[in-house]
Amino acid sequence: MPQRNSSSSLSFVHQRKAAVVLLFLLTVSALHAQAPADPLPSWNDGPLKKSIVDFVTHTTTTGDAQFVPPEQRILVSDNDGTLWTEQPLYTEFLFALERVKVMAPQHPEWKTEQPYATVLSGDPKAIGSLTEADLMKIIVVTHAGVTVDQFDQIVSDWIAHAQSPRFHRLYTECIYQPMVELLQYFRANGYKTYIVSGGEVEFMRPWAEKAYGIPPEQVVGTTFKMKLDVQNGAPGLMRLPEIDLVDDGPGKPVGIGKFISRKPTVAFGNSDGDQQMLEWTAAAPGPHLMLLVHHTDAAREAAYDRNSSVGRLDKALDEAIAKHWLVVDMKNDWKVVFPPQ
Repeated sequence: MPQRNSSSSLSFVHQRKAAVVLLFLLTVSALHAQAPADPLPSWNDGPLKKSIVDFVTHTTTTGDAQFVPPEQRILVSDNDGTLWTEQPLYTEFLFALERVKVMAPQHPEWKTEQPYATVLSGDPKAIGSLTEADLMKIIVVTHAGVTVDQFDQIVSDWIAHAQSPRFHRLYTECIYQPMVELLQYFRANGYKTYIVSGGEVEFMRPWAEKAYGIPPEQVVGTTFKMKLDVQNGAPGLMRLPEIDLVDDGPGKPVGIGKFISRKPTVAFGNSDGDQQMLEWTAAAPGPHLMLLVHHTDAAREAAYDRNSSVGRLDKALDEAIAKHWLVVDMKNDWKVVFPPQ
């Protein structure tokens, strides 16, 4: 029997091994290419993240028992404390306090008139003791008396440079990266996303699209009464010093009904002020998802709930636990809190 050359045999073996290795690498590469990218990379893996992904999968898969038609895929989200930070004071209130200082030269009476005198004093303790009625009075005075276009410019100029003294970044960079990903994930699956906030609507509209990808017409909030006003032959919408709708608590379902006209399938919140909105969503027919952001991370952001004067989460937390709504544990469910700078 003829003998095979040993060097040829070794070469054949090496080629065969190389082919096997190449096939293995190609297979791994193909499997990796087929594997879908993680839609929520800033969320830690676990039951909560899985529940979100499962809900989206079921409600967007044709033929699934939980399938939701595209026109009914409505997501509503609170803003303060749900999409961006709200401690130690709501960002819009900080804006209003600065507006008092800017407007003060035109109002010399404010030096002795409350609550403006307290704001102008600069005393943090005294400012911190302002009542809700005081703050609403300040909001009305600082947000009215200009047209919608003028107020848009005022807000845009302020938000472009205003920074959080704690985090040393723009307020529009104090947004929660995991929640931004969540909004993007739902939109990628055919959901229309809305902000439904107690914040004043024209305060949020100038920057919401850049921050969250939500256009101004999909921002619902507290509104001022307006009237058409013609100045120098040009018509404009003048903001009057009177609240039209307080879009907080029971006002949120009213705002949804008034401006969206469909019951949501998904609702995000973080406080008792969002409770009625989540209940409204839960009462809708068909599948629904309710989610509360629980602030549990004092090191990276803040830890507060039942006893907080800002963003109190008490009754809504009890209801969430009783009714098995999703509750985000910020410390344990999020890999990061804010976007990278």
